[in-house]
Amino acid sequence: MSEPSSALPVAGQNEPPRKPKRKKPWYIIVGRKLLRSVDRFIVRHSLVGNPAFFDPADFAWTRELEANWAMVRAELDEILRERDALPNFQDISEDQKRLSQDDQWKTFFLYGYGYKMKENCERCPETTGLVEGVPGMKTAFFSILAPGKHIPAHRGPYKGMMRYHLALRVPEPRERCRIRVGQEVAHWEEGKSLLFDDTYDHEVWNDTDGVRVVLFLDVERPMRFPASLVNRMAFTLIRLSPYVQRARRNQKRWLQRQAQAR
Repeated sequence: MSEPSSALPVAGQNEPPRKPKRKKPWYIIVGRKLLRSVDRFIVRHSLVGNPAFFDPADFAWTRELEANWAMVRAELDEILRERDALPNFQDISEDQKRLSQDDQWKTFFLYGYGYKMKENCERCPETTGLVEGVPGMKTAFFSILAPGKHIPAHRGPYKGMMRYHLALRVPEPRERCRIRVGQEVAHWEEGKSLLFDDTYDHEVWNDTDGVRVVLFLDVERPMRFPASLVNRMAFTLIRLSPYVQRARRNQKRWLQRQAQAR
C-alpha cells in the first residue's frame, strides 16, 4: 500500500477563516421569547381555534373582497406595468433576505403594520377602500412572484394575526402554483380566498411560466376579551420595534426615488 501524498491538503488547511456568526440584536432575542409566551396565551383564548387553514366563509369581509376582485385586479394590472421597478420584498423588509435574495418576489405596499403608504394608496383607491373595510386589517400589499420562484419553508413570528390571500393572477397549470401550511397543501384560484395561520411552517412554489399575484393581508385574530386587548398591545410593541421602523424607512426611500424618477 502506498503512503499518502504529502501534497494532499489537510482538511481546513487552505480554507479561508469562517466569519463568526453575527449575534442577533437583543430586541430580536427578547422579542421572540416574549412572543412565544404570548402565542400560547393566544391559542387558549382564540375565537377561531388553531387550524393551519381557516374557512374564509366564516369571515364576512372575505365575501366583499371576492365580490370585487376584478376591480382589484384592474388596479393591479396598472401597477404591473412598472413591475421591474417595484421593490423586492427584502429591499423593504430586510429580514426577508433569509427567504429571498433575488428580484423574483416583488411588492407594492398599501399598508404595513398599520402604517398607510399614502402615495401607493392613491394609485389604487378602490383596493384601498376595500382593505380599509376589513376589521383588524394591519398590512395590505400586492405580493408578486415571478415564474419559477420558490419561497423556502419558514414561520411567521406572531400568532395574533391571520394571513389572507385574495388570488388575482394565477398561472396555469394551477396545481403547480401552490402553498403548503403545516401538512396541508392548497392552490390559489383567481377571485377566491385563502386564510391561514402563518406561524405554521409554510412554503410557496410558483413552478409555472407565469406571474402569480395575490392581495396579501394580515388581519387581527378574533380573541376573547381581555385577551384581545393583550393581542393589540403586543401588536403595538411590534409596530414600534426597530425592525418595523427600518422597513418603514426603506419604503419611504423607495417612494422618494420613484417620485424623483417621474
